[in-house]
Amino acid sequence: MKIKTWMLAAIRPLVITVVFCSAYVFTSCSSNVIDSVTPSEEEEYTGVPLVILDTDIGSSTDDLFTLEMLHYYQQQGRCKLLGVVVDREGEDCAACADVINTYFNNGDVPIGLVRDGAKNLKVWIDYKALLTNKKSDSTPVFARSISDYSALPDGWQLYRRLLAKQPDHSVSICSIGFTTCLAQLLESEGDDYSPLSGVELVRRKVKCLYIQGGSFGLSPEPDYNFFQALAFAKTFFRLWPSDVDIIFDPMETGNGIEYLPEQVIADISWTDEHPIKQVYMTCNCNTGQMMWDPLTAINAVEGDDLFTLTERGTVVLNDDGTVIFTPSATGNSRFQMPGDSAWRSFMLEKIRNVNKTH
Repeated sequence: MKIKTWMLAAIRPLVITVVFCSAYVFTSCSSNVIDSVTPSEEEEYTGVPLVILDTDIGSSTDDLFTLEMLHYYQQQGRCKLLGVVVDREGEDCAACADVINTYFNNGDVPIGLVRDGAKNLKVWIDYKALLTNKKSDSTPVFARSISDYSALPDGWQLYRRLLAKQPDHSVSICSIGFTTCLAQLLESEGDDYSPLSGVELVRRKVKCLYIQGGSFGLSPEPDYNFFQALAFAKTFFRLWPSDVDIIFDPMETGNGIEYLPEQVIADISWTDEHPIKQVYMTCNCNTGQMMWDPLTAINAVEGDDLFTLTERGTVVLNDDGTVIFTPSATGNSRFQMPGDSAWRSFMLEKIRNVNKTH
């Protein structure tokens, strides 16, 4: 029945996003804290999905495809990209996000950067050379919009700034990296942006968190994103409000949705001056990439109909980086189930079509 649903969605000109989040009920917020936010300072909500991307850009290419897809959705009027939070340390990582934003004519999308995050993280594909690629006349191939990355706000500060301005229960967060900035946000106290604590700000403003992480198969494995920044992940799981929805995009769901290098280069045949094509042409990117991360953006923007989601439940993080899902009608968590070969092909083609469009 689900397959029929997503196949029907494929032929619709637009997909209406309806995400049911239990965050609409507030039983633990004191009324005086809620009332301290001035409604006139909030932006008007039009119903278009409002998205913040939280990414460890600078290592795996599925982060690049996810950011590209969000820009594509925005160009179609199907979402508004509020900001990009870079949760991998290094100004050059933030610069990679700046290149993508600028290339898609969205250089004004704000970027935040983690400065006290996880250390000594593995780099799978180092594509920071993208920043120094030159044309034949020695000018940079790719323009950037930010002149001083040291002036960027910390990721958690950008979260607070963006969330405080949005209508209640309106923001979707796509987390495709580490939970460093999310943990720091949840630990934060009231400030000039909002008198609410980080936990209350999330409870007040976030509609749903779409997070790439976890393994819920028959033989659960430690999750890379959680385990590599385990202390932050523990803080995140401990503090995330139980009445704000989470949809997990686990490893096994994206397995088999492989975008091969030769496909990437062929799909962007219309130019060589495309940042993702440059990565595949110049950065020793000679292996395929599973499309784990883009599934968060597709779910956030296009809705649940394209996915088979589990029943509600709760998720607990173990010390070894594995997670346990326990069904519960009152739980805030669901996760995407793996689809069959037809579904995987459908999702890959959806991602490829973005690169074929120019």
